[in-house]
Amino acid sequence: MSKIKTAVIGVGYLGKFHAQKYAALPDSELIAVCDNNTGNAQKIASELGVEAITDYQGLLDKVDAVSIVVPTQKHYEVAKMFLERSIHVLLEKPITVTVEEAQQLVDIADKNKAILQVGHLERFNPAILALEGTLKEPLFIESHRVAPFNPRGADVSVILDLMIHDIDIILDIVGKPVKRIEAKGVAVLSNDVDIANVRLEFENGCVANVTASRAGMKSERKMRIFQSDAYIAIDFQNKKLGIHRKGNSEMFPGVANIDSNEQTFEQGDALMAEIEAFLKSIKTNTPPVVSGADGKRALETAMEITRLLDKNTN
Repeated sequence: MSKIKTAVIGVGYLGKFHAQKYAALPDSELIAVCDNNTGNAQKIASELGVEAITDYQGLLDKVDAVSIVVPTQKHYEVAKMFLERSIHVLLEKPITVTVEEAQQLVDIADKNKAILQVGHLERFNPAILALEGTLKEPLFIESHRVAPFNPRGADVSVILDLMIHDIDIILDIVGKPVKRIEAKGVAVLSNDVDIANVRLEFENGCVANVTASRAGMKSERKMRIFQSDAYIAIDFQNKKLGIHRKGNSEMFPGVANIDSNEQTFEQGDALMAEIEAFLKSIKTNTPPVVSGADGKRALETAMEITRLLDKNTN
């Protein structure tokens, strides 16, 4: 296949980075950027030497693939139009507003043989990628994601703003259906839940304790995974991975010594890796790393957590 003709719809804070990556990648020919804010579109288009468009329908006959980086409320409407034309879509998270919309996009993508990848960026963190071959049937997972308040995410609760990253990773790691959910949360800085703690119990007995806060003074993104042969510590922010296993010697009588292997990875560029993976899926006609079904599954769990929070606070 020759270069994939690409475009980015929505070139605000995050979308402009999508456009820069497409412009830099050898498998991509960035055709245009689109934004209903004419100034935004023209500024980014001028920087990258491409066409500026204000109506995304003007891209339908020009591109093979798009990144959609518009408000979540518009995800379904915009993605549907491209998928129906067999145009591949990288859709920012959360996939849609409702689970029903997510399922419809998955079905439309399947029917039209289009790649639908969802932008759960943390899946491309090098500390997560390095876990391949290490994970086997986690027994207990604990995650903490804390960030200072950012008005850009305040239109939704902390569940859809921050926790959904960890929900997606945990669902992928465990690979089994959720059996039971408990959730507690409070509003601190906004009119929606800003701090939440969730317990996910899976059908295979694994339990995940998940905390997210957007009322912190500093950022922290950590996860600990316990399985029969290892304790795994992931620091997403600092790109660190620690794998600790029972050794052959004893620390105390009846207590095994711990053999530790800790790695720190280069900062890298997760967004570049995500877009590279998207283009590779298109070129090789293989499933994306984060499929539409994955996005729907994460949204479904997040929406159930949100329902429980609403029930517990009303």
